Amino acid sequence: MNISDVAKKTGLTSKAIRFYEEKGLVTPPLRSENGYRSYSARHIDELTLLRQARQVGFNLEECGELVNLFNDPERHSADVKKRTLEKVDEIERHIVELQSMRDQLLTLAESCPGDDSADCPIMDNLSGCCHRKSRA
Repeated sequence: MNISDVAKKTGLTSKAIRFYEEKGLVTPPLRSENGYRSYSARHIDELTLLRQARQVGFNLEECGELVNLFNDPERHSADVKKRTLEKVDEIERHIVELQSMRDQLLTLAESCPGDDSADCPIMDNLSGCCHRKSRA
């Protein structure tokens, strides 16, 4: 199977497939005599795993670990579950951080009159300046 066939089957671009290969995240494909890559069903599975894992928030290093587990016949589902739950914890921390950022922004927006005046409590707050009537 050539790279364009793999791209269609996995939903990845050829560029993304080559990137994952360069990073060592997938099993290197065989090369034909003319130098073209030749992919197998195993590559489809690895690349699909990578695409799906990236979509749910795993970073490249974590994706590499998942592919290694995928290819390990001695793997334990407990290891996969542990990594998945660690990712859930990380995402939950990010959600809390994002909610805090949202709340701060809403508070800043509420403090601003939003009129034609140059005075802006949002800019004052973000810059760390106290509210000034005149600028030097």
